[in-house]
Amino acid sequence: MKPRALVLAPMRGPEWDRLRELIDVHYDPAEHRPHPPEHLARRLSDVGARILITESDEVEGPVLDLPLLVVGCARGDAGNVDLRAATERGIPVVCAPGRDADAIAELTLALILAVNRRVVVGDREIRQGMIPYQRHRAWELAGRTVCLVGHGPVGRAVAWRMRGLGTRVMGYDPEAADNRYGLDVLLAQADVVSLHAPASAGPLIGAAEFAAMKPGAIFVNTANAALHDMDALVGALKTGHLGGAALDRFDGEWLSPAHPLVGMDNVVLTPNLGAGTYDTEVNHTRMICEDIVRILGGERPLHCVNPDFQR
Repeated sequence: MKPRALVLAPMRGPEWDRLRELIDVHYDPAEHRPHPPEHLARRLSDVGARILITESDEVEGPVLDLPLLVVGCARGDAGNVDLRAATERGIPVVCAPGRDADAIAELTLALILAVNRRVVVGDREIRQGMIPYQRHRAWELAGRTVCLVGHGPVGRAVAWRMRGLGTRVMGYDPEAADNRYGLDVLLAQADVVSLHAPASAGPLIGAAEFAAMKPGAIFVNTANAALHDMDALVGALKTGHLGGAALDRFDGEWLSPAHPLVGMDNVVLTPNLGAGTYDTEVNHTRMICEDIVRILGGERPLHCVNPDFQR
């Protein structure tokens, strides 16, 4: 009999078609809040699935007590999986590193341009019948300095795009011990500061770091809300020290309509759009499906986050 899979993540592309020829699939990619472990374990048992592909469900406890062949995480890491328990039970966990690097890099570029050139404000004023052109001026990005905090796949994808615009790019890796300069030194030189570090690196930017930035600098966070202090950001914007900000991530992925940032014209806010492209789905589908095929064929997976698992 073909093994059966419960698939709760959106999947797309030729590798997905190939995998469905090899296994039986119960496909339910509808958007939902993460299933708690007890609920997820019941769903797996009801379906009779020994393969789980998920994006954000809590994979721990009773889920890993089931005789799973593999867990696939449609994300760049496997932070929603109890890796120690999976390893002890001999369950390989595969993920899709860098699946959304280009998607987030493109959004980062869009946000920087939107803040710097006041695109959102201009759009709104045109819709209100105003003629905003004479009131809006900005420095061009070419020749300016950009500080990228985080040197993973997203940071690297942003770097070459920013260089293509003629900017000077400086990088700081909070998880590295060999940075050439301290973060405070780089912040003082940057016209744009953009965060691309994992949540585990934070908090990174608070009141002192905002104060160290150049007057008029633009701050962007498409990585994780835990990396910066929101109150300190509001303060730096209210005083006029920062020229603007753009955020794609919020605590709980929600921002109150009454929050001070909502009323600021020099702030652009987006609802976790970073990874939201069809290409991201194609990318994680390819990596996860190819690894599942390898595992079913007795081969070692390429993107396994717990390589010490033992059958």
